[in-house]
Amino acid sequence: MNAPAPDPLAGLFPGRYFISTVLEALEAKTTMSGRLTRRYLQRAAMAGVIIGLLYATYYAVVAAFASVEAAGTSLQPLGRMAGAVAFGWALVFIYYSRSELLTSNMMIVSIGAYHRRTTWRRAVRLLGLCYLGNLVGGLFVALLVRFSTLVDGAALDQMLASVDHKLAYVSAGPVGWGDLLVRAVLCNFCINLAMLLVYNGLIKDDLTKSLVMIVSVFIFAFLGLEHSVANTVLFSIVGLREGLDLGLAAGNVALALVGNFVGGGLLIGLYYAWVNDDSRWRPTTPA
Repeated sequence: MNAPAPDPLAGLFPGRYFISTVLEALEAKTTMSGRLTRRYLQRAAMAGVIIGLLYATYYAVVAAFASVEAAGTSLQPLGRMAGAVAFGWALVFIYYSRSELLTSNMMIVSIGAYHRRTTWRRAVRLLGLCYLGNLVGGLFVALLVRFSTLVDGAALDQMLASVDHKLAYVSAGPVGWGDLLVRAVLCNFCINLAMLLVYNGLIKDDLTKSLVMIVSVFIFAFLGLEHSVANTVLFSIVGLREGLDLGLAAGNVALALVGNFVGGGLLIGLYYAWVNDDSRWRPTTPA
């Protein structure tokens, strides 16, 4: 029997495996969010819990380093590096626990909408349920922290300073809004670039997949990029303990959501869906 002829387009469109993997993931997510909505919300809530615990760890690590002075110099920059590495494990835990994170799902539904495996209406519903679950998980962590001493002292001071900084983007007007949007775009660009590498089949071992995800979150945490779910959880923790300007917090999250969708849904999802679409280049089969 003759071997099948090599595909002349395989080298030009090497990302078809990535697209097929994402579409399989979308089918499972769509089914679960439709017929098993409560289970889907539970998976999304677990992602919120993971974000909450690891983000609190980030601030605790920064605070621990900031409290140490070497030759009269604060070690806070080193603390930000160490904290960002610790927080990087959040995406690893979410991926391997099969939890549902809003920002990575932005890429998945965008690819699905491009290939007409879902409608934008169903995509928005899936993302809405995912954010609701992430919020519930984050609130659960915030409640636990509220009735404990986990972030008392220097760690809480770091959180308060971070919240003030994030809310200042909104109160600063258009210039601040633009800054926040750019940070949100780059944040989810990094997150979904990592998920692209995880899904494309070229990385075979779990260690390298984990390192890719850790580095992507390290970049966003160390540079101070804006992640809508992480901000929601942070605002929940601080708001339950110290109070919060809800209007400014809602504005921050809304802008972060838009920027995150542009970075993950458009610049990664739709871009790679289009780049790897070979349907226009394949000869049509005669009837």
